[in-house]
Amino acid sequence: MKPASFDYYAPNTIEEVLDLKHQHGDDAKFLAGGQSLVPAMNFRIVQPSALIDLNRVNELSFIKEDKNVIRVGAMARERHLEFDSSIKKYTPLLHEAVPFIAHPQIRNRGTIGGSIVNADPAAELPVLMIALNARLKAKNKNAERWIDAKDFFAGMFTTALKPDEVLVEIELPFAEKNTGWSFMEVAPRSGDYAMMGVATLVTLDKNKKCKFAKLVYLNAGDGPVDAIEASQSLIGETINDKLIESVASHASEKEINPFGNIHASIDFQRHLAKVLTQKTLKQALERVSK
Repeated sequence: MKPASFDYYAPNTIEEVLDLKHQHGDDAKFLAGGQSLVPAMNFRIVQPSALIDLNRVNELSFIKEDKNVIRVGAMARERHLEFDSSIKKYTPLLHEAVPFIAHPQIRNRGTIGGSIVNADPAAELPVLMIALNARLKAKNKNAERWIDAKDFFAGMFTTALKPDEVLVEIELPFAEKNTGWSFMEVAPRSGDYAMMGVATLVTLDKNKKCKFAKLVYLNAGDGPVDAIEASQSLIGETINDKLIESVASHASEKEINPFGNIHASIDFQRHLAKVLTQKTLKQALERVSK
């Protein structure tokens, strides 16, 4: 199929973008990489009256260090994240996870902002934003605001962005010292949507007890699922195999809500979540000590 008719705009500056969004509101969609939007338009699942192409807005494409955070423009390509030295050094969890996103051809075009705003429950980047305690800058014609990643995702394909706002920047804190990380997912084939995945972070104190932990799951609900209870049960504890087993059971049985699909039943998704939680926690702990 082909998309319904629409007006096409190709602005060169963020000011032009905001003017256009102010004029058209929710009737306008932004074209970034187009990896999700264009197929949806071709099938007429989405029928915007206006399409605002962001690909000429160079000021939205950057990755730079700023004191103790990394700032990433919303139009930075996923492939840029994959090979950026600052990302590798200061947010190793993100560096490890990006190659799991689809295929290189997709990552060459797909953008960090586009994936975040699409808010697909099976996507890696929304999960990573929550795991990394990212902040997201939204802007409209008159103002800008920062939104914590935990407050940004409002359900399946839904975010906290207002109709006249555009996501312009992502702020990623540097990983804390003595922090281990791990990202794992299981998919039918490499590059396919994962049946289940988890991003894990563990920070230990000088006594080797856990002082921070994060377990965030993809394809485990109607958005990224932050297993807060399971993570909190690690705080103040010396993490051992028995505790890992308990945490993995709680997260997989009590905190996620997978829907099941043609590749995996709900029970199998829960099983995958438990196994992946155990494996990522063990790997994260190993990496703390290195």
